[in-house]
Amino acid sequence: MTDGAAAAGTPGIFARLGLPFGLGRPSGGAARVRSKRNKWVNFRPDGPSIVSLVVLSLLVVVQAVDPTPLQTLRLKTFDFYQEYKPRQIPADSPVAIIDLDEESLRRVGQWPWPRNYVAEMIRQLAVAHARVVGMDIVFAEPDRLSGPNVATSLSGLDSETKKKLESLPSNDATLGQMIRASKTVVVGQTGLVTPRAYPDRKPLRTVMQERATKGAPSPRVFAPSFPGVLRNIPEIEEFAAGHGLINLVPEHDGIVRRVPAFFRIDNKLYPSLSVEMFRVANKRYSLLAFGNETGIKEVRLSKTLFVPSDRVGRMWPYFSRHDPAKYISAVDLLTGKVPKERIDGKFILIGTSAAGLLDIKSVPTEGNIPGVEVHAQLIESLLSGEFLKRPQISRGAEVILTILTGLMTIYLVPRLGALWAFLVGASVAAASWGLSWYLFSADRILFGVAFPMGAALLLYIFLTLTSFIREEAQRRQTRDAFSKYMSPAMVQQVVENPELLTLGGAKRDMTVLFCDVRGFTSISELFDAEGLTELINKLLTPLTDVILSYKGTVDKYMGDCIMAFWNAPLDEPDHAHDGCRAALEMVQAMGPLNDRLKAEAEAAGRRHLPLKVGLGLNTGEAVVGNMGTAQRMDYSVLGDTVNTASRLEGQSKTYGVDVVIGPETAKRIPDFATLELDLIQVKGKTVGLKIFALMGDEALANDPEFVAAREAQDAVLAAYRAQEWGKARALIADARAKGKRFKLDDLYDVYEGRIAAYEEHPPPPDWDGTFIATTK
Repeated sequence: MTDGAAAAGTPGIFARLGLPFGLGRPSGGAARVRSKRNKWVNFRPDGPSIVSLVVLSLLVVVQAVDPTPLQTLRLKTFDFYQEYKPRQIPADSPVAIIDLDEESLRRVGQWPWPRNYVAEMIRQLAVAHARVVGMDIVFAEPDRLSGPNVATSLSGLDSETKKKLESLPSNDATLGQMIRASKTVVVGQTGLVTPRAYPDRKPLRTVMQERATKGAPSPRVFAPSFPGVLRNIPEIEEFAAGHGLINLVPEHDGIVRRVPAFFRIDNKLYPSLSVEMFRVANKRYSLLAFGNETGIKEVRLSKTLFVPSDRVGRMWPYFSRHDPAKYISAVDLLTGKVPKERIDGKFILIGTSAAGLLDIKSVPTEGNIPGVEVHAQLIESLLSGEFLKRPQISRGAEVILTILTGLMTIYLVPRLGALWAFLVGASVAAASWGLSWYLFSADRILFGVAFPMGAALLLYIFLTLTSFIREEAQRRQTRDAFSKYMSPAMVQQVVENPELLTLGGAKRDMTVLFCDVRGFTSISELFDAEGLTELINKLLTPLTDVILSYKGTVDKYMGDCIMAFWNAPLDEPDHAHDGCRAALEMVQAMGPLNDRLKAEAEAAGRRHLPLKVGLGLNTGEAVVGNMGTAQRMDYSVLGDTVNTASRLEGQSKTYGVDVVIGPETAKRIPDFATLELDLIQVKGKTVGLKIFALMGDEALANDPEFVAAREAQDAVLAAYRAQEWGKARALIADARAKGKRFKLDDLYDVYEGRIAAYEEHPPPPDWDGTFIATTK
C-alpha cells in the first residue's frame, strides 16, 4: 500500500474508531451511549466469568449433595442463633428432673440402687400427682440386691439366713407392682448396634404411619435405625404405661441438636422416650408418623399438636440455658423433703447428672448438660409450642439463593468494579442474614445463608483477583502492541479502554466485504506513479467514507482493493444490513466520482476510462484480533468466511453484477432486493455454495419489475438444474426481456454458454446444478 493510499482513509481499526493511527475511545456521544448500553445488555461471559459459572455449578452440586462439612457449617449458624437468643426459661417449668446426683450417690450409695428405692421414688411421685414419669434408665438385668439374688450370690450364709433372704419379695417385682399401680410410668430402653431377640416376649407398642399420597414411601424407610433394642426385664416392662428409646444421636461434631421421635427396629417404628411420655400423658393409643415422597414431614403427638421434623423424623428442640431449678435431688425425694407443688401435674424425668455415670451431652446453648435435660428441654419446647422448624423447602430455597447471589456476583463484578460490587454484595449479604435472623427470631424457622454468602464471597474474590491480574496484563500487552506505531497519548487511551478490542484472536459473527476495481491495469497505464497515487486516493476516500458511515471497519487496502468488516471491535447487531447498505452506496458513489474524473481528464487532455467496482460480501463466523509478530501486527480478520467473501468479489465480474453476496448474508437481509445467481463451488471449496446478486434496497425489492425479473430468473434456474436445456433456453429469452432494466445480459450469456456445453457433454444424472468455478 502506498503512502497516498494510507492518506486516502484511516486504515484498519483506527478508522473504525475515528482515531488517526490509533485504537481507543469511540468518538461522539452516540458511541459512548451505545458503549454504556452494551455494557449492561450485551453480557458476554469472558474467561473468568465462564470459570466462575463452572465454579458456581460445582458449588451448587456440593450444596445439593450436602456433605458433612456443609451440614456442620449450617448447624453452627443455627447454634449461634440459639446461643444469642435462647428460649426463655419458664418461671414454673412443666417439667422436673429427679436427679441421681453426686449427693444422692454419696448418701444412698453407688448406682445401681436396690430397686425398692426406685419403687419408693415412683410411689412418692404418684402421691404428689405427677402427670407422667419417664425413666432415662434401662433395667435390663435383675436387681442383684434382691433377697433371692443375695442368697445365691453370697457364700458362707447359714441355712436360716439364706431361707429368710429367699423368702423376701423380689425388688424387681416390687418396682413392677409400683409401676403398675402408678399407671403413668414410661420406662426407657436403648437401641443396640447388634441384633437382639426376645422370642418369649410380646411385641411392644409401635408408632402408626401415614403417607401423604398413595405412592409415597412408608415413613419408616427414612427413620434412623438400630439392629436391635435392649429392653427392660419382664417384671418391669409388662407393667409400664409406655416404652421409649432413650438414645440421643449427636451430630457429626458431637452436639445434640435434634432428637429422633422414633427409631426403626425390625422394620417397625418405636417411639423415643419424650414422645412416648406425650402419648401416655394424653392417654392416646398411639402416635403417628406422617410422611411424603421426600421423607417424614411431621410427628403427630395429639389431635392438635403436629410437630414438624426433618426428613428422618428428628425434632428440633428450641434450647434454653441450663436450668438448675428443674432438678430435684433423688435423695430429697426419697426422704420426703420435696414439696408437692414441685411435682403436681408435671412431666417427671428420672435421670442422672453424676459425672461418673457418663450421661453428659453438648447442646447449642451449653457445652455440658446431663442427657436427661435434653429430653426435658424437648418436652418443654413441645408443651410451650416453641420448637424449631426447618421446612423441607428450605434446602431448595438455599440452593436458589446460592444461584442468584452467585450469578449476581458474576454479572456485577466485571460491570461495576470491585468496590461497588462489594458494596452491593454486602447489602445483599446483610439482607440475607437479616432475613435468616428474622425467620428464626420471629417464627423459629431455620434458614441457612452461610453457604450462599460464602459462595458469593468466593466468587467475588476470584473475579476481583482475575480482573486485577488480567487488567495489568492487558495494559502491558496493549502498550507493547501499539507503542511501535501509535503516539504515547493514543496508547494511553487504549490502555484506559481495553474493553474496546480483544488482543489476540476471538471468534465473532461478522460480515466481510471485498471491493476491487474492474480493469484497473488498463486504467493505471494512463498515469505515472504520482498520478496513479492521486487516483487511488480519490477512489479510496469516498469508498472508505461510505464504509465508516455504516459502522464498518476498514481492515486494509491492497492497491485498488479494499477489505472491510462489520461487528468488531464493537458490537453491531445489524452488521449484515449495514454491510449491504454500504456496498450499494459504494456502487452509487462511483457515478459522481467518474463524472469528476471525466471532467479532470478532459481538462488535462487525456483519455478517460470509467472506474467500475465489483464487490463480494459474506456473513459468518471469523477470528478477529491483533495478528502478526511482536515487531509488526495488525488488527485483522481471518477464516473461511473471509476467504469466501474474497472469492465472491471475483465472481461479480463473471456474472456481470456489481455485488455478489453469500447465502448467510442473503438470509439476513430478506427485505433487500436479491437475485439468486447460481450454485457454485468456488476456488478452495469442496461443496456448492448458493450465491446471490445484491440489486438494491427495500424499495427495489417491492418494485413490480424487479419481482418479475426475479421470478423469471428463478424459473431459469429451476429448468437449468432439472437439465431441461430447451426449456431453460426459452426461459432465458423471457428473463432477458424482463431483466433488461437491471442489465442482466452478462448473466444470461453465461447460462447460454453453459447450456450449450452441457448439451454436448451432459452432466451426470444426479447433478444438483453445482458449477465448479475455475477462476477466483
